[in-house]
Amino acid sequence: MPHVLRLMGSVVAAATLVACVPSQRENSTNDAGARHPAARPVQKRQVRPALNLPFREQPNRKRARPLRPPRPPAAASAAASASATASAAAPTGSAAPPAASAAAPKAGAQARKQDPLIKEPFQDFFNRQDVGPDWNVTSPVWHVERGRLCGQGAKNHGVWLERRLPVNARIEFDATTGSPEGDIKAEFWGDGHSTATGVSYTNATSYLTLFGGWKNRYHVLARINEHAQDRPQVIIQAGSTELKKQPVRPNIIYHFKVVREDGRALHWYVNDIEILSYTDPKPLEGPGHDHFGFNNWAVPLCFDDLEITPLPNH
Repeated sequence: MPHVLRLMGSVVAAATLVACVPSQRENSTNDAGARHPAARPVQKRQVRPALNLPFREQPNRKRARPLRPPRPPAAASAAASASATASAAAPTGSAAPPAASAAAPKAGAQARKQDPLIKEPFQDFFNRQDVGPDWNVTSPVWHVERGRLCGQGAKNHGVWLERRLPVNARIEFDATTGSPEGDIKAEFWGDGHSTATGVSYTNATSYLTLFGGWKNRYHVLARINEHAQDRPQVIIQAGSTELKKQPVRPNIIYHFKVVREDGRALHWYVNDIEILSYTDPKPLEGPGHDHFGFNNWAVPLCFDDLEITPLPNH
């Protein structure tokens, strides 16, 4: 009898132990023989709100652009209302200059008389998306690219600054060409609206500098007619150690400076080395000869960091 009681006590104890052990089948899947612990509920991570941090710009080689004096309302309205499409006549069988569509050149001498005179230093570093209202664009090829004024294939349809130059001034800018043919061109003391009317630019209204012109054969400082036989020029010599005789290299930034201090003599410098000078017996000045512009024939060009400083009359 005592043995029976001890046996029954063991059975009861075993049953109690089994009841206390959790069943694994409650957490099993329906797959045969596949058992795993029950999945825990997913807890969502708290997403922190984004910090409104200031954008860090890349270092820029340009200088800070100062505010320019506002354009007089009368001049602005006159220039805006005097827009016209340029007409360019080309000889038969030659490529006509590109027609200006959205960037039609503004009207001529009458509107240009109302452009404000530069009495204080003027600067334009082209830190914007488009050419801007301060320029009279005579060809749609001109645009702003990476903070530079660029153009290609303008066929002597340039872009003119809508500011009048004083008789004496110092004009500085950076320029680069994307072609081994060179051909960096600018105009000084022109009328502010004229363009080439044929293939050869023989009827300009300005002094012209051509750095590496005619496929890097000449540096030229011309008056009105860049093809004139008596134009001041430097013959380029490959391998020369003198900058003024070297061919223009592509993708190199050149610093240009043109100075007129006495109303007659022009001095043209590149990288602070005088390339050419010219004393004009009949100086270009006054209405029709009081604007500055960038120009281009065919190669890709870019201009930057324009600074114009008026100089006193002597």
